[in-house]
Amino acid sequence: MDIIREKTVCFTGHRPEKLPSGGADGSVEVKVIKSMLYNEISAAADEGFDTFITGVQRGVDLWAGEIVLELAAARRLRLIAALPYRDFGKGFKGADKWNFGRIMDSAERVVIMSESYTPACMNLRNRYMVDNSARIIAVIGNDRSGTGQTVRYAESCGLDIRRIDLSELFPDTDQLTLL
Repeated sequence: MDIIREKTVCFTGHRPEKLPSGGADGSVEVKVIKSMLYNEISAAADEGFDTFITGVQRGVDLWAGEIVLELAAARRLRLIAALPYRDFGKGFKGADKWNFGRIMDSAERVVIMSESYTPACMNLRNRYMVDNSARIIAVIGNDRSGTGQTVRYAESCGLDIRRIDLSELFPDTDQLTLL
């Protein structure tokens, strides 16, 4: 399976504990974030993007991967799972574990950056996603994070950046100061 960069979108975003309401499933904030992700992914598919890369991290990455899988049957979309290291995800629990397993089973390709954890493996995964995409969908509340670092790299590479800005969506949420 070849990746056609011009038809590929990747995702970046925070883990649940760094999101408003702690990323509690069913919270109004998470419903809004998932709805906006759905709209961005659906719009990208309408524009001809057919390949989506998720870093399969808890939170935004898993949610985006699930949405792609939901839309894939009707739209012929492909999902790529980019793992920072081989055993990534082994410690996930509950719904995260189930979603991770579903994505891993359904992804058209799984790409592994490193056989074991290294201090650089997360950054390598993020760069792989950006280097193989024309667009990035970013759920971001603070630029001083791995998500912010990924967005800055995407900017330097000239990607089309679609921001779901948490500080604009939830300006009164104290949780955002923790990012």
